[in-house]
Amino acid sequence: MRGVEDDLLTIGRFARLCRVGAGRLREYEELGLLHPVRVDADSGYRYYARSQARDVLTAELLLGADVPLAVVADVLQGDERTRTVVLQAERERLAERADRDTGRIGILTRLAQGGPPGHEVAREHDPERRLAAVHLECGPGDLGACTEEGVRRLLGAIEAAGTPWLPPLIGLVPLDLAEGMRIGVAAETEEDEVPRGTEPVVLPAADVAATLHEGPCAHLPLAYHALFTWIHDQDLQPHGPARETYLSTPGEDDPDERLTRIAVPIEPRRAEEAPG
Repeated sequence: MRGVEDDLLTIGRFARLCRVGAGRLREYEELGLLHPVRVDADSGYRYYARSQARDVLTAELLLGADVPLAVVADVLQGDERTRTVVLQAERERLAERADRDTGRIGILTRLAQGGPPGHEVAREHDPERRLAAVHLECGPGDLGACTEEGVRRLLGAIEAAGTPWLPPLIGLVPLDLAEGMRIGVAAETEEDEVPRGTEPVVLPAADVAATLHEGPCAHLPLAYHALFTWIHDQDLQPHGPARETYLSTPGEDDPDERLTRIAVPIEPRRAEEAPG
């Protein structure tokens, strides 16, 4: 009669087959990702089936791609449809992170080359505008994706209602960036009643510090740096929200050629906030 050892592999032989250390297999077992087919009650030796090598190799690929352990578990334990859905969602998460990292690299590159670029800042006056807006909650790291989603929702609502509107689109962004902040994407319509699915917003007339930014949304912090430096130097104070006028539509243009006017409402610094 053939023994277990003839059908199964010891932990050492199985580890070599999977190109991992035996310690890695013990980690997988402790985490509940992979269990030996048999554990000898007397010796404690662990035995694995060759068919389990696919799970180990898959887990190594995913962990090497910085996929969270919980996602790896879902992939190994799910059926084919579940694996497809989970991996697609993870691919999108990593793609978004890569976009953010690319933006951060661009900012660091500009700073390493001698500081922020020379955004010209001017004091201007924005008239009152009555807008139709959609609002979304997001965090600082999701601002770009959230804005594009707001654009999609707003234009969808306008199209569904057949409401004429006047470009460009306007983003309304809090000055204090925080998790759960509420941003808006708005447009000026030619009718008094706003389309269903949007909210009426009155953007009051205001003196603003304004600058024009050319480049991807990920580089907007450079423009904000110039704006807030100018506001401080002028002994003024900002009050929100910031107004981002998208002279080209986010998500539908070349990010490197995107033009965005950023305007921050300003007012005289209050006496108690003036430098002493």
